[in-house]
Amino acid sequence: MTPRALLDSCAALLREVLTFASPADAVVSAFFRRYKALGARERHTLAETTYAVLRRRLLFQHLAQSGSGPHERRLAILGWAGDAEFLHAALSADEQSWLARTQAIERAALAPKLRHNLPDWIAEPLQARLGDEGFRALADALDRPAPLDLRVNIFKAKREAVRAALAEAGVSAEPTPYSPWGLRVQGKPALQRLHAFTSGLVEVQDEGSQLLACLLDPKRGEMVVDFCAGAGGKTLALGAAMKNTGRLYAFDVSGHRLDALKPRLARSGLSNVHPLQIAHERDERIKRLAGKIDRVLIDAPCSGLGTLRRNPDLKWRHSPQTVQELVAKQRAILSSAARLLKAGGRLVYATCSLLADENEGVAEAFSASEPAFRRVDAGECLTASAAAATTLVEGGNLRLWPHLHSTDGFFAAIWLKSPT
Repeated sequence: MTPRALLDSCAALLREVLTFASPADAVVSAFFRRYKALGARERHTLAETTYAVLRRRLLFQHLAQSGSGPHERRLAILGWAGDAEFLHAALSADEQSWLARTQAIERAALAPKLRHNLPDWIAEPLQARLGDEGFRALADALDRPAPLDLRVNIFKAKREAVRAALAEAGVSAEPTPYSPWGLRVQGKPALQRLHAFTSGLVEVQDEGSQLLACLLDPKRGEMVVDFCAGAGGKTLALGAAMKNTGRLYAFDVSGHRLDALKPRLARSGLSNVHPLQIAHERDERIKRLAGKIDRVLIDAPCSGLGTLRRNPDLKWRHSPQTVQELVAKQRAILSSAARLLKAGGRLVYATCSLLADENEGVAEAFSASEPAFRRVDAGECLTASAAAATTLVEGGNLRLWPHLHSTDGFFAAIWLKSPT
């Protein structure tokens, strides 16, 4: 593809993504399916440029005002993530001059909003919580791509053995600092071609997500529920921790997401997992299990703002109103799922949000309305070293921050149901 054609394609992709009608990753995937002639390097340039624009949208929109031509083309030029000489060949003399002027602007002299690239409704509560220095560190972290973490399937192999197998395949990986199951991989290897992946020894999973399964700490032979299982990343971690014993229900309202679990479940070798599509949190099948379950994990539907390194479009697709709608749903799910637990059972409520409304606010409301549930300090439930665990806990809750822990942003609160 010629430089001009690739830049035009990038502008066309941005035009679709910036409607925010669908998640960016879905739009990008659909675009690639329509244009199958695109090579791997071209797809990489298109995707990375798109995500660069989403991360720095406020800055690039500001800078684009001084240029001319179609708006999406100007944004593509500013966010270009491919070869610089290739881009240069696609630009007119006026565009080259304009790009040079924008690149010479001192970013530190710009307004704070243009540096952190977050909407006010997200930035203000985070800055109030973290302080100026902490907020700047978080904003800088959210401006960078996330690392690639793997979870070792401990039902099939040990972490060091898998690490050695990856090394033999030319993939460098280091143990994650907090999760006992995690490996952090260097670069972006073609994992799906590796024997370790196809044989079910590893799954792609952020270290923070792995820690949620650690907090639930399921035991052999127990009855466990992953209440909002989605595609089953945490379900598979729980099943492996249970050594393929007991009964593990994977509930979700989306049959499509549960279908995505099937090939992963087949690779894992687990037979104790039982996927089940439910209509809503009050489904009759849930009522039949009331008081029978040992442990329940609720990774609730949320804004996902802790995953902005991977999904930067979320900060533009959500609003204070959508967050409040999510909070109502989170409270309803938590209240309903809690009924499943038997006396002495453990309940973990989690989100991948950075906002207190979705996290501490929901947990505190539940505690106030459910005196039969006693809060448990997350530090007591982590398998990491005591020193490491201390850095992960705020106010008794698990609190993971991208700038502090190199994970996605996560929150988790834990309760035990009092004996009757």
